Amino acid sequence: MPQQRSFSLRRRTFVAGAAAALAAPSLRAQASWPSKPVRFLVPFAPGGTSEIVARSVAAELSKQLGQNVFVENKPGGAGVVAMVEAQKAPPDGHTIILGHVGTLAVNPYMLANQPYDVNKDFVPVTLLAKVPNVFVIHPEVPAQNFREFVAFVKKNPGRLSYGSAGNASAGHLAMEYLKLVTGMFITHIPYRGTGPQLTDLLAGRTQASSAGMPALGAHIRSGKLRAIAVGTQQRIAAMPDVPTVQEMGYRDFETSQWYGILAPAGTPPDIVRRLQEESFRALRSNAVTERFATDSAVGGGGPPSEFAAFIAREQKIWSDIVKRAQIKAD
Repeated sequence: MPQQRSFSLRRRTFVAGAAAALAAPSLRAQASWPSKPVRFLVPFAPGGTSEIVARSVAAELSKQLGQNVFVENKPGGAGVVAMVEAQKAPPDGHTIILGHVGTLAVNPYMLANQPYDVNKDFVPVTLLAKVPNVFVIHPEVPAQNFREFVAFVKKNPGRLSYGSAGNASAGHLAMEYLKLVTGMFITHIPYRGTGPQLTDLLAGRTQASSAGMPALGAHIRSGKLRAIAVGTQQRIAAMPDVPTVQEMGYRDFETSQWYGILAPAGTPPDIVRRLQEESFRALRSNAVTERFATDSAVGGGGPPSEFAAFIAREQKIWSDIVKRAQIKAD
């Protein structure tokens, strides 16, 4: 019996030691991260909702982590330029990227030859925010509301144009979806970011757009743009008098912008978990919750598995819309 107890004790000691040895690298990785500034890539030009969401969260993460989390705008190629750069970065948690509906749920079905697989070459970390899409027109368009706008466009097919932050941007997708359900024909003009496209919209060189409240709110309040509808299924608190597209008779119409953090595949799970936990804290800080409330954004922060499941659902929805609407990379 003593010999058996001795063997059992040695076995438990060996197992415990082996487990500790396996856990040690993971624990060291988490303890040493971040050891330098964290690069947060945003696949669009400055001035849009994507940058506003990223900078709001990055500012809080910098305080929490003790290292600067700096936002780097990298527009081009419907987000492909930034995604390639993130894919090739060392998987050590010091390069992350802002993923969104276009890069994760639409590009795989819109672009024929992506140089990466969004489901294999990246690790979902957490959903940061869902932001309502707002449909706006320039005040010189002879329409006071959504129904008048649709009627005018149908009577004048091809006369108007709309700008977006670029191919596969949330605004591009929202407008193409709207064209699909209403039967309108309005020309798409892609820009390298929301900021540049808003410059032309405000000047009247384009006549319509869809973007989030962070980018459009001030212009709507000043009267420089006219809000005619929102893409959510319920009206938003910031504009209670603006109807939903669904209210206008287009059943089940829903489109919103969403943003989350991804890391290169191979990033240690403990670093991914820590980044998710810190993002959750950041999203519940006063600075971020106040900013999100102003912009009618809904914060996320859930675990990686939850974000992965969300992406899969969105891919299923948008693969069908891309096919039906024949959305192309203009």
